[in-house]
Amino acid sequence: MIMEASKSTIPNEFGAFLRAENHIIYEIAMLPGTIQGRTHTIFQLWNKPIDFQIVGSVHSHPSGNVNPSDADVQMFSNTGDVHIITGYPFRLTDFAAYNRKAERISLTILGKH
Repeated sequence: MIMEASKSTIPNEFGAFLRAENHIIYEIAMLPGTIQGRTHTIFQLWNKPIDFQIVGSVHSHPSGNVNPSDADVQMFSNTGDVHIITGYPFRLTDFAAYNRKAERISLTILGKH
């Protein structure tokens, strides 16, 4: 779902938040008022619900570069423990996951591929 959403917003970035239970991400949460541009996703964080199942964020880099920008690193530190960046061409292997310190972490995709 995340890869398809990333593809559907080209040439702009896609962005959402991640919901998890028992360390399994099961849903994305769209934030009202999110601005998606060619080189940025701006979340209106005052619209973020108080929801303790939100564990982090996901956004796409249409350039294909899955490394976090300085703005990404700043956002990671304030918005949860797990952050995913997807990259063009948005195959199941075209992503990287990071913690709130922007250190790469491993993430396993469960279910049918």
